[in-house]
Amino acid sequence: MLKTKRSFRNIAIIAHVDHGKTTLIDHLLRQSGTFRKNQNINARIMDSNEIEKERGITIFSKNCSIEYNGTRINIIDTPGHADFGGEVERILSMVDNVLLLIDAVEGPMPQTRFVTRKALKLGFKPIVVVNKIDRSNARPEWVVDATFDLFDKLCATEEQLDFPVIYTSALHGYANENSKARQGNMIPLFEAILKYVPVHKDNSNNPLQLQIISLEYSSYLGKIGIGRILSGRIKSLQDVVIMNGPDDKPNKAKINQIRVFKGLDRVLVNEALSGDIVLITGIEEICIGSTICDPSKPNGLPMLNIDEPTLTINFMVNNSPLAGREGKFITTRQIKNRLDHEIKNNIGLRVTQNKHDDSIYEVSGRGELHLTILIENMRREGYELSVSRPRVIFKTLNGELYEPYENLFVDIEEINQGIIMQKLNYRGGDLKNIEINEKERVRLEYRIPSRGLIGFQNEFITLTRGTGLISHVFEEYAPFYNKSKYDLGKRRNGVLISQYSGKAVAYSLWKLQDRGRLFINHNDLVYEGMIIGIHSRDNDLLVNPIKEKQLTNIRSSGSDEAIQLINIIKIILIYKYMNGDVAEWLKALPC
Repeated sequence: MLKTKRSFRNIAIIAHVDHGKTTLIDHLLRQSGTFRKNQNINARIMDSNEIEKERGITIFSKNCSIEYNGTRINIIDTPGHADFGGEVERILSMVDNVLLLIDAVEGPMPQTRFVTRKALKLGFKPIVVVNKIDRSNARPEWVVDATFDLFDKLCATEEQLDFPVIYTSALHGYANENSKARQGNMIPLFEAILKYVPVHKDNSNNPLQLQIISLEYSSYLGKIGIGRILSGRIKSLQDVVIMNGPDDKPNKAKINQIRVFKGLDRVLVNEALSGDIVLITGIEEICIGSTICDPSKPNGLPMLNIDEPTLTINFMVNNSPLAGREGKFITTRQIKNRLDHEIKNNIGLRVTQNKHDDSIYEVSGRGELHLTILIENMRREGYELSVSRPRVIFKTLNGELYEPYENLFVDIEEINQGIIMQKLNYRGGDLKNIEINEKERVRLEYRIPSRGLIGFQNEFITLTRGTGLISHVFEEYAPFYNKSKYDLGKRRNGVLISQYSGKAVAYSLWKLQDRGRLFINHNDLVYEGMIIGIHSRDNDLLVNPIKEKQLTNIRSSGSDEAIQLINIIKIILIYKYMNGDVAEWLKALPC
């Protein structure tokens, strides 16, 4: 058993996506002596989920602990994408301060604004870490000025505006108070954490109060609750009560095991005191936001308040002719059970049953990525399902229709500025700012309806040939946008529809690829009415993807032509042509 140390700090690292949070933690762990010098450690060790490794982003918050000069520093790595803002919001309630990481080239970005607003609202005085100062086009002084302006716009107090600054290169593992430094180690950052992160007030003699911030599940230990002890102390085999809110009836329970973080490990302790971040087992009734209290003085905390979802999508069983060939969980009951399990851990998600069809579940989230990760996780777990097109969630306020709007930032080469501005204008974007730097790149800031951004990511990548950067974050609900001559968020292309059932043939696909972009490859199964591609024009087209080349004893000029198929658009969903009304609802497919 490990004895709990009382000299500790609790801190979270927050930033825009890809500004270097996870890489910074790698070097903090290495230089604190967590690993042996000869130990082989993978890059971005905190990104342990398979999808996180593939996409190179953090999706789920994770805890670790390091030791520096006799002080235990509990660090929480948070997601940078705004779609996972629910993770960030609840993690901030578990720490005493934050490291605000900002790229030395890009400066404050939309997600920087989002996470900073949450931190300032909680009264934190962030330690600003200007990362990637080793880049050739780094501009750290400009970044500090831009960060000050951001704090000012977010109504920071005088004390918060006087923030400390540390310059780092997470890639090379050094930090310094001087922006010109290009070597060293992480000691200046360790010292800044000890200096500027307040010590949690020791109130271990008060009644127990522990709020559950995160949940995990183990087939051996059952449900595991993670949270910080706000007051009192907790022991193994201790009798407690659970409350879901201050007005909830206390329910009796008993703690089984208590663990704390040590490096990346979780070690057993007999007792933990106020301020400790702990993992507890033995209580299956807990959920995110539950309060573990002293039975003699139960005092439940308010449940966590998370921003509402802005995007929704329908989940239903797959009823196509190809149903049951790819998954093992294919029934409505199995899908429902999986969604019920998800909402217990993913508090940014909402699941409701469709009013007109009880076999359809409306799943609402914070954005496209939020919902995409859920669908991909379910697919890998063996679930087979159909989903509808994504659509934004509207609200009616004072008799007027409101919809979500977002702040959009695009960083592109100057040569692509015209076409990107044209496309965003079609999608209802309102240009707010243009910034041109010395590298022939342009940064555009827009205010745009969320409808206008549905499906724009792929189009943006194509138009900028992969050289552009795009990010956006929810801003507010505002009156419905109806100034565009286009129907925002809906497709303006027709589709290619198979006339026959069978296996697709390369010869036919080779002929069809001039008509548009295909969804299928050679030998893929198709059925009559299946949508196999996007037409290059605005009308729908019936095609024959299973037609083989006619073989005769007469040579023709094109008989020896090589068949070369263009890369297809890889999608999970195959839409079905139904009742001849495809023209109306297929054009509603996301771009």
